[in-house]
Amino acid sequence: MKNIHEAQQGDCEWLADRIERGRESFMEISDHIWKLAESKFEEFESADLLAGQLERSDFRVERCAAGLPTAFIGSYGSGSPVIAVLGEFDALPNMSQQAGVAVEQALEHKGNGHGCGHHLLGTGALAAVVAVKEYMEERGLPGTIRYYGCPAEEGGSGKTFMVREGLFDDVDAALTWHPGYNNAVVSQTSVANYQIRYRFLGKSAHAGISPHKGRSALDAVELMNVGANYMREHIPPEARFHYAVTETGGEFPNVVQAEAEVVYLIRAPELRQVEEIYHRMNDVAKGAALMTGTEVDIRFEKACSNLIPNVTLEQVMYRCFTHLGVPVFTEAEQSYASEILSTLQQGRTDAVNGESLPETLDPYEPASGRMLGSTDVSDVSWVVPTAQLETVCYASETPFHSWQMVAQGMASASHKGMLHAAKVMAATAVELLMHPGIMEEAKQELRARGGGMEGYTCPIPAHVKPPVKERPSRRQPE
Repeated sequence: MKNIHEAQQGDCEWLADRIERGRESFMEISDHIWKLAESKFEEFESADLLAGQLERSDFRVERCAAGLPTAFIGSYGSGSPVIAVLGEFDALPNMSQQAGVAVEQALEHKGNGHGCGHHLLGTGALAAVVAVKEYMEERGLPGTIRYYGCPAEEGGSGKTFMVREGLFDDVDAALTWHPGYNNAVVSQTSVANYQIRYRFLGKSAHAGISPHKGRSALDAVELMNVGANYMREHIPPEARFHYAVTETGGEFPNVVQAEAEVVYLIRAPELRQVEEIYHRMNDVAKGAALMTGTEVDIRFEKACSNLIPNVTLEQVMYRCFTHLGVPVFTEAEQSYASEILSTLQQGRTDAVNGESLPETLDPYEPASGRMLGSTDVSDVSWVVPTAQLETVCYASETPFHSWQMVAQGMASASHKGMLHAAKVMAATAVELLMHPGIMEEAKQELRARGGGMEGYTCPIPAHVKPPVKERPSRRQPE
């Protein structure tokens, strides 16, 4: 595959300049989404903000995509090739945290917070497509650039529902990124998962006078968890499952609890392994119900596949990344990152080459292994060649889903990483638009890896509907 020509290098610089011109606006959008901190399927204001910005930039916006109120697609141009850039904007529950400090300090008790950087992710994707649109407009470049507003990556698998509804059927390539603490083109697969809700129904009674007349749903939840934990030894070593007791039945111990609920997330390298564990977990739940004289309602909520890397696209992305270089940080930015590092573990120093914010680009390693986490980008990667990158936005080794990550979410270093990711994605998109043959090669690779429309089966059954939320009514001024 040929290197980027001098003219194409100039294109990279042109796109980077366009993104820099919008720096202040994109930073404000990102910070606003950080402050909104809306969790899965409730990202109404965040989605409106991004969709509105696309409309002001002359994109055609389809709202309520796939029947999801907070999903949308913004398109510019027409015909093939069609390049999708994926955006996310959901926060996590119970992750509220003050910004710009190096001490755990919630803004709101049990409030939400952007503990995975999706406010940056969605805004960086926005900056990329706006720059590509301006390039297409100025150069008369044919094709279509799209922004996919994807809700509920955390615990909702919004993209999987969107794939199931055919929203990616005409897409030729997909690009995305994730904020992190490395500069890299990511070429790893991920683990598949299922999320299931087990609700036990029993019979209430006075726990002191007539406990024999009651049937405890809380006992059933506890017995299920005991049984599941004994099962851990007998599943593949790469598999995981985690649970959260979402309802205990009440706060009064003198009542036999008639309702209780637990949610399980099952992960494994392949969907068939997840499916096997799922059926065994259902048997554990039924056994707990049998032991306690209760009933159990099993509700399949969401799922996502394992990711298929695409080396063809990743090589293009890496060349663009190499040309554009990496974010460079100030002494003050490095100092704040060092403060964050000091909170992670007493006496621990994870700085790379003496830097709390690394300023190097990791070597590209195609198909370099498996990450232990899951992502609904995976389902897009099964039907469309997909490439993704990471840029340094956080102090080295900051744990995802931690207060430290939320605290850094509006820092200037995070903004730098976000805008740099936008530049790399924009340059990659333009390269693909100018050389559609690359995407044909990428599609051949995808089919060779077992993907493509013919090889994909959505892990979410057709009867499972997303938990659509009502838009909250706006408070009227008094």
